[in-house]
Amino acid sequence: MRLFVTRRLTVLLFLCGLWVMPALGQSCAMCYATARATPKDAQKALNRAIFVMLFPPLGIMGAGVGFAFRYGKKRDLENSQEERCE
Repeated sequence: MRLFVTRRLTVLLFLCGLWVMPALGQSCAMCYATARATPKDAQKALNRAIFVMLFPPLGIMGAGVGFAFRYGKKRDLENSQEERCE
């Protein structure tokens, strides 16, 4: 059962990624031209800066989802123990 849920989640994330792909082509033409005109070292620095700015929000959201799942499992375990006692 756990493998089935993991596969479903993986497929769902993949499909969401494909759904967003057209939006990647809608970036600002002026920003693109300016970034393209910079030397290769500056382009690499821009790419690194984008990734560095991306990690904190992803980390915070990942931690929030992790805490939510942990709380849900704990709550379900407590509820099942209460049902057994009754």
